[in-house]
Amino acid sequence: MNTRAGIVLAGVSALMLLGTGVSASADELSEKAVKSFMEYAWSLTPQQFSKPDGSVIVIDKTKKNEVLVPIDVARNVIMAGRLSAHAQICDLLDDQISNHQALMRREQVQHKWTPQQMVYISQLHLTTVMLLTGRIKLVEKQGDKEVVVDESKEPAQTCTEEQRKKVKEMITAYVAASPPPRTAAAAPPAAAPAARPAHAGAPASTGSTTPVTESAAEAKK
Repeated sequence: MNTRAGIVLAGVSALMLLGTGVSASADELSEKAVKSFMEYAWSLTPQQFSKPDGSVIVIDKTKKNEVLVPIDVARNVIMAGRLSAHAQICDLLDDQISNHQALMRREQVQHKWTPQQMVYISQLHLTTVMLLTGRIKLVEKQGDKEVVVDESKEPAQTCTEEQRKKVKEMITAYVAASPPPRTAAAAPPAAAPAARPAHAGAPASTGSTTPVTESAAEAKK
């Protein structure tokens, strides 16, 4: 198995919540695992992001180091993505949206990230959600591992009422500890990964990408 793919799978295992309790913390995710999540998120980050107002954020894929965020920030984003993933599994779709929005407000109010970095932060969150819910698969191709979006119908993951209650409580606490909506403008959601994502670390396909929301709830509207 490709080393990075193995690290990500180990990281996914460490992040799992349902069926194993709710004690997992950011400390359980190693620096190598965080970097691997970051690489996969980078490979799925579009070169262009179209905002709802029609303006476009261009991401220069040759300037990776200017777009990626520090490890400690990425780890917090991944942990927020973990909560969103389990909200989705537990059919707490409104909480999933609130959790993502709270994460973005937390980063916006710091006023230290470029628009390109904000898109990447949202994409890292989305990548984490997709890994934990099975929408992203790590497959071997020509002797290496790459990220692909899995459109197949997987058996639905479930959670108990107790787990659902705990996830809701955790998100409620996270949102309550975040800046309220009036102090930060709503952030654009991450762009959807291309139908055929580039190999991890490689430039994504050129062209405008239509933004999508983080949740299945909004996708159904």
